[in-house]
Amino acid sequence: MPPAPVPSIDDPVIRAERAHLAASRAALRAMREETLSLKAQGGTAWSTGVLNLALQARAAALLDHPDVPLFFGRLDYSPDLLSEYRGEHYYVGRRHVHDAAGDPMVIDWRAPVSVAFYRASAKDPYGLGLRRRFGFSAGELTAYEDEPLGSEPDSAAAASSESRILTAEIERPRVGPMRDIVATIQPEQDEIVRADLGESVCVQGAPGTGKTAVGLHRVAFLLYTHRERLKRGGALVVGPNRQFLKYIEQVLPALGEVDVAQATVEELVSKSIAQRFAVRGADSAEAARVKGDARMAEVLHRALWSSLSAPAEALVVPRGVRKWRVPAYQLQEHIDAIRERNIRYAAGRAMLAQRIAHAVLSQMEAAGESPDDRLQDAVARSRPVKQLVDQLWPAVDPIKLLFGLLSSAQRLAEASDGLLSVEEQALICWEGPAVKVPRTPAAARWSPADAVLLDELADQLDRIHSLAHVVLDEAQDLSPMQCRAVGRRCATGSATVLGDVAQATTAWAAGSWEETLLHLGKPEAVREELTQGFRVPRQVIEYAARLLPYAAPQLAPPTSVRQAAGALDLLSVSDVPTALVAAAASALDREGSIGIIAADGSIDVLAKTLRENGIEHMVLGGDDDAAQSDSADEDASNGAESSADELALEQDHATPRISLVPASLAKGLEYDQVIVTEPADIVEAEYAEVLGLRRLYVVLTRAVSVLTVLHARPLPTQLADR
Repeated sequence: MPPAPVPSIDDPVIRAERAHLAASRAALRAMREETLSLKAQGGTAWSTGVLNLALQARAAALLDHPDVPLFFGRLDYSPDLLSEYRGEHYYVGRRHVHDAAGDPMVIDWRAPVSVAFYRASAKDPYGLGLRRRFGFSAGELTAYEDEPLGSEPDSAAAASSESRILTAEIERPRVGPMRDIVATIQPEQDEIVRADLGESVCVQGAPGTGKTAVGLHRVAFLLYTHRERLKRGGALVVGPNRQFLKYIEQVLPALGEVDVAQATVEELVSKSIAQRFAVRGADSAEAARVKGDARMAEVLHRALWSSLSAPAEALVVPRGVRKWRVPAYQLQEHIDAIRERNIRYAAGRAMLAQRIAHAVLSQMEAAGESPDDRLQDAVARSRPVKQLVDQLWPAVDPIKLLFGLLSSAQRLAEASDGLLSVEEQALICWEGPAVKVPRTPAAARWSPADAVLLDELADQLDRIHSLAHVVLDEAQDLSPMQCRAVGRRCATGSATVLGDVAQATTAWAAGSWEETLLHLGKPEAVREELTQGFRVPRQVIEYAARLLPYAAPQLAPPTSVRQAAGALDLLSVSDVPTALVAAAASALDREGSIGIIAADGSIDVLAKTLRENGIEHMVLGGDDDAAQSDSADEDASNGAESSADELALEQDHATPRISLVPASLAKGLEYDQVIVTEPADIVEAEYAEVLGLRRLYVVLTRAVSVLTVLHARPLPTQLADR
């Protein structure tokens, strides 16, 4: 591919566009200065403080970043167009900028008028006569490229030709976190990004198709079009691990959106238990699969509702000199009526007290008294009623309930009868011949799967708050119970579900998008599929796709628009650590980020080899989501460990270009150059061969420019030439 055009500095178009860029930056500064000059004045000190915070947030959003292009495209509407846009031209950028008169100088990429920038074609020009793309270097406008889209004879040829500026932007080397893709969004991606808030969308995306970026840009679009609703309801991005969230965390702030929370599933469901106990245990793959099965929701439901007792005698409520009697059969009728309403356990408990109180008031009225609502509340809070409710419908601590269930084979058998087999019960029960039952909840080694069960119980007790929108990435790896946990967070809102079933590497994964969406509570979600890759070179994706007939035969093989010479290098070596030193040194001679991906069990050996050979690198990994920076100069680094948060705050030149990545953490990440060591080890490290092949598929598709495979052992047979 030839380089993007770089017109001369004397080009009149370049001079004119640079003048507009300078004027736009000046206008943005004026907008910020005007905001800073405003004085907040509310009716109270509290409201004044709120207004001050709003002004500060507005001023922060208007801060100019000289190295970030203020606009990246221009739309010239045809003079023959019969609409309000006839003959107009608009600059499209990351934010709206207007002049002193209020006229737009830059249009936000999310505005309706900007749709044409992403979707216009020769077949449907959207009323455009010309689309112009700009090339930038360090924030300075250096090039432009025009695409005629009108009725001229050369319009079709120009519109169908490859944009060199667009391709150069896609292929631009990167170091550090993920960037936004506002300048390179493709038509099929734009349709997903602009889907309506009320519509849940599920995106099956092959590696390099931009599904994660699409999901994040959809959140930014929804915040633009439904800001007040999302501000009230909240938005959340759920990722597979903290390293992944660290990788994507700068995308939304770069688009001016800073109020979107991010969390892993484990962080979501561990909040209640983390306040009392640490989640420090680990289940076997077989036990985790059982605990993640949707049948566990019914097991927990039975265990919870078995707490209810049948009334053995009538209730007597003294009021003044009289006593009012509610017979046992009537108490049971109230319990049955509440159960039929299918409400949460805690709500039913509160309702029982009120229904009993109402029954007493009905007797009072029949006796000629005139009780009011205040008296009903007083009766509901009276000692006899409270004691009876505690007896018939007791308060439940979800941690104690789950502890009792998992530590007693008898209780588990009663709740699981007809749902779990005896073998499945034995896998998850803490009581057994070779198992020492913990004496208290504090002594139990709670696992991540247990935290999901506790979240289920918490919701059965009292409904968990629903957000307006949730983005769920790498959803293919979630168990049905994890899906239910996420689904509760968007029960009354919508969701953007992202993933690739070919990359499902957990033993407890739901198995299909139909099942995943069902457990998320979004079976009606619109299904979209992205198969055309833009980041991963064709040679790399075709090589990795050799695994698909064995890992995910139901999927069509992905394609890529990029062909890069020397993108794939397979090296059979006698000693992998020694060969890795040479490969890493060679990679450092080229531009961009470098990822060395290996089986988890090999990371320590490879890290030691790199360190001994003076190759600076960063190790991703650890249950505490830490990243360790190993410097060649140990005296300077003093062997210190830095958290992922601290590393992200360092300057790019201080962060090692090489990341040593365990295969289990590679999902969702990408590097300009990737070195994969011993694919056979990566496959064999997984619970089952199909999961190992999927893990290897993930690992092989992390490269943006060059993939190097080092192996001393034979490659998996599935990678053989076909």
